[in-house]
Amino acid sequence: MENFDDYVRARGDALMRFAYLLCGDRHRAEDFVQEALIRCHRRWRAIERDGDPEPYVRKAVLRQFLSWRRRKVASEHVADEMAKTASGTDTAQAIAERDAMWRVLATLPRRQRAVLVLRYYEDLPDAQVAELLGCSAATVRVHVSRALAKLREHPGLPNFTIKTEERV
Repeated sequence: MENFDDYVRARGDALMRFAYLLCGDRHRAEDFVQEALIRCHRRWRAIERDGDPEPYVRKAVLRQFLSWRRRKVASEHVADEMAKTASGTDTAQAIAERDAMWRVLATLPRRQRAVLVLRYYEDLPDAQVAELLGCSAATVRVHVSRALAKLREHPGLPNFTIKTEERV
């Protein structure tokens, strides 16, 4: 068992990366993580008593992302910020491709985008994605299929190869 401060120090950066991948905006990601951690802090003893707090906190961040449009005004837009690589040696082509990908990802419905992030960036199996989203594994596969179809039909994207094998 760890206390809340230790957990945030150990997992804060990973939660920020997860939130950033969901929304594409560093400041909004900070808001999602902060709000989720505030809510988790109130129940921390119960959360850690149930075992590993990571799934619970990750789901809290995901819920902040999924419900954000309901709380925010329609005039807010996702910023065109891009994450920097550790080496900082992005070429102009790589930056342009990443920018194109972020623009297309921003057009996907929130659940489809969340499924892609959870499956391909967080490398979670469909069953775990389904549990986080509160749906069936079949629904996760439908969201993935529809999201990838949208990505493939977009003319401005580079040819990304995404493995679409069946996941357990």
